[in-house]
Amino acid sequence: MPEVDLLGAIPDGPMAALHARLVERAAERGLLDVAYRSLDTAVGSLLLAATPAGLVSVTFDGRDPAATLERLSTALSPRVLEAPARLDDAARRLEALIDGRARAFDGPLDLALARGFGRDVVERLREIPYGETRSYAQVAAAAGSPRAVRAVGTACRRNPLPIAIPCHRVVRSDGALGQYAGGVEAKRLLLDVEAASPPVLRAE
Repeated sequence: MPEVDLLGAIPDGPMAALHARLVERAAERGLLDVAYRSLDTAVGSLLLAATPAGLVSVTFDGRDPAATLERLSTALSPRVLEAPARLDDAARRLEALIDGRARAFDGPLDLALARGFGRDVVERLREIPYGETRSYAQVAAAAGSPRAVRAVGTACRRNPLPIAIPCHRVVRSDGALGQYAGGVEAKRLLLDVEAASPPVLRAE
């Protein structure tokens, strides 16, 4: 007998409703530890993931997420499920940052994937003001390890929450942009957007 693809036989509308009910029931029973969705932006297709504590991962592989989903399953929990609605707010906040309509990600963040020296670097990245940059050497000094310039570069590359935590604001001491998980053009776009944003007026 020929094989029958029962899921493929379900029309898109009912399939979406079935998936939504699955997500809802999983959340109600505490079985949804990591929700994820893709997001198309000016810097590329992103994959967003969140735990109940907040946004936990942003990667530049929204169109091919298999490797990231496997990593999240190993590092956080095997109970990973596509649940776009649970990330709608985070998606809006990230889009506002990318478009220059916001200066900081003010939603909840989960730093569970930032560990060791990388966690120290991530905390220093959050202190770099909007529209400004710091060198890898400056970040190393701020993290208490002035000689760990290469380690800072590695920590920036592994930053689990790029854009939300601005590793794009770290450049080389000679002014060159340096590397970026989303590519140099994405880094340049983010910095150009920040540079073009009007300054914040402060009350005297």
